[in-house]
Amino acid sequence: MKNIFRILGSAKQLWRYYVVISIFTILVSITGLLYPLLSGWAIDEIRKGSGASIMYVSVIAGAIFALDLLGNIFSNIGGYLGDQMTTKLNKILSLRYYEHLMILPQRYFDTELSGKIINRLNRSITQITNFMQMMSNNFLQFIFSTIFALIIVAFYSVPIALLLLSIYPVYIWMTFRSSSKWQKYQKKKNLHIDIASGRFAEAISQVKVVKSFIQEKRELKFFDQQMTTVVDTNKPQSSFWHRRDAERRVVLSLIFLAVYMYIFILGANGSLSPGQVVALILYAMQIRIPIFTISFMVENTQRAIADSNDYFEIMSLEPQIEDVDNATDLVVSKGDIQFKDVSFAYDKNSVLSGINLTIAPNTKIALVGESGEGKTTITNLLMRLYEPQEGQIFIDDQPIDSVTQNSLRKNIAVVFQDPALFSGTIYENITYSNPNSSQENVERVAKAANAHEFISKLEKGYMTEIGEHGLKLSGGQKQRIAIARALLKDAPILILDEATSSLDSKSEAMVQDALKRLMKGRTTIIIAHRLSTIQHVDQIITIANGKVGEVGSPEELAISGGIYEQLLNLQMGDPDTRKKRLREYEIAG
Repeated sequence: MKNIFRILGSAKQLWRYYVVISIFTILVSITGLLYPLLSGWAIDEIRKGSGASIMYVSVIAGAIFALDLLGNIFSNIGGYLGDQMTTKLNKILSLRYYEHLMILPQRYFDTELSGKIINRLNRSITQITNFMQMMSNNFLQFIFSTIFALIIVAFYSVPIALLLLSIYPVYIWMTFRSSSKWQKYQKKKNLHIDIASGRFAEAISQVKVVKSFIQEKRELKFFDQQMTTVVDTNKPQSSFWHRRDAERRVVLSLIFLAVYMYIFILGANGSLSPGQVVALILYAMQIRIPIFTISFMVENTQRAIADSNDYFEIMSLEPQIEDVDNATDLVVSKGDIQFKDVSFAYDKNSVLSGINLTIAPNTKIALVGESGEGKTTITNLLMRLYEPQEGQIFIDDQPIDSVTQNSLRKNIAVVFQDPALFSGTIYENITYSNPNSSQENVERVAKAANAHEFISKLEKGYMTEIGEHGLKLSGGQKQRIAIARALLKDAPILILDEATSSLDSKSEAMVQDALKRLMKGRTTIIIAHRLSTIQHVDQIITIANGKVGEVGSPEELAISGGIYEQLLNLQMGDPDTRKKRLREYEIAG
C-alpha cells in the first residue's frame, strides 16, 4: 500500500485533488452528523405537546432539508473530483509502466509473454484506481464521520463512545489476521490468469497457425484448464473470506448489543431524554453502517495490494544497460566496427567466447554458422540490446558502452527477418524511423525499395491501413516497406537479417534489388539466409562453437575446405542431404 501512496505523493496534481476531495468529504460528513442532533431536538420539542413551537420544529425541518441539499452538492462535487483523480492516476500509472518497460533489458522480454505483461498492467491499474477512488469517495468520509460522531457521542456518554471506539481495533486485528492467507489465494489466481492471458494473446496473434493445424480445441482446452484452476482457487478463497467476515460481524453485533442496551437503560432511568436516546441511536447507526461496509473496503484493499504486486515488482526492476554518467554521442565518420575478446552468455549458457573480428568501413560481411551459434547475438550486442560479460565493441574507435544508447542506435539501421510492421498506414510505417520526413522523401525511399509502384496502386496509396503486423500485405510487400523504413533512417551501419527465403522469385528479385541500393555506401552485416547473398559480400565470417572460425572473401573460403566450401559443395550433391544440411545453417540454396 505504501507504493500506491508513494505514487500519489510524487504526483503533485493528484495530491491537490486528494486535498480538495478531503475538504468536500469533511463537509459531507458534517452535514450528515447534524441529522441525529436536529432529529433529537425536534423530538424533545414535539414531546411538549401543545406547548411545542411550530416555528422551531419548522426551522429544524428546513435545516434538515438544507443539510440534505448541501450534502448532495458536496458529495457529487467530491465524487466528480474523485473520478478525475482516478482517471489521471490511471494515465500516470500506465505511462510510468510503459516508460519503464521501454528501458528494461531485452532479457526481460525474452522470458515474458506480451499477453502477461499487458494483463498485469490492466489488472494492477484497475485495482489501484478502484482503491484510490474508494479511498477518496468512501474511506475519508467514513473516517471523518466516525471521528465526529464519536466526539458528539462522548459529549452525551463517554462509556458509549468507548464501546463504539473498541470496534476498530477488534475489527482491524481480526482482518489482518486473515489477510495474508487471502492474498496467497489471490496470487495463485493471478498467476493462472496471466498464463491464460499470455496464451490467449499468442493464439490470437497467430490465429492462422492455429486454424491451419486445426488446434482450436487445443487452445481452448489450455485456456479452460487455466481458468478452471482460477475458479477452483476462488472457492476456498471466497469460503475463507466469508467465514472470517461472518466472525467479524458476530463480534461487532455483540458490541452493538452492549451499546444499545446501555443507551436503552440510560433512557429508561431518565439519564437521557427521548430526543437524546434517538440521537445516540442514530449516531450509533451512522457508525454501524460504515463499519459493516468496511468488509467491502477491506476486500478492495487486499485486492489492490495483491493485484498490484506484479506492477510494483516490474517497476522495481533495474535496467541492466544504462548510459554511463559521462556518456557522449557516437560520431560515425567511417563505420569501422571492432569486436575485441567479446564473450556472452544467456543465463550462464555460453553463446560467444572470445570473439575478435574487424569489419572495415563500407564493406558487406556475412555471418555464417549453424542455428544457435550466436549470429543474431553478435548484432544484438552491437546495438547494446545485451551487454557482453567480457570484452568491448568499438565503432570508429569509440567504445559503444561509453556512448549514449540513443546515438548508437541512431547510427544503425536494421531490416529484420520478420519485417515487424505496426498497425496503421504505410506512411506511418515508413516514417517510423523518421517521423518528421516529408512526403517527397517517403516516396523517394519507397521507389528505391521497389515499393512505390504497388503502394500507388492501392486505393488510398500511402494512407492505406495495413492491419496488425501488416497482415493485409504480402511477404515481399512488407519486406520492401521495411527496407524503405531503413533507407529513410539513412544510418551509416546496416544490419540485415534477410527474409527472402520464403518469397516467390519475383518478390525476391525486387527485394534483393532494393537491398543492393540500401547497402550502398554503408557498413553492412548480413545474417545470411541465402547462398546467393553470401556469394556477393566482401567478406564471410564463420561462427562455430561460439568462436570466430574462418574469415575471408567468398573466393578465398570457396577453396579453404571449411564451412563455406562445404555449403557450396552441397549444391552439387544429393538434394535431400543438401536441404537438410542447409537448414542446419538457416540457409536456402
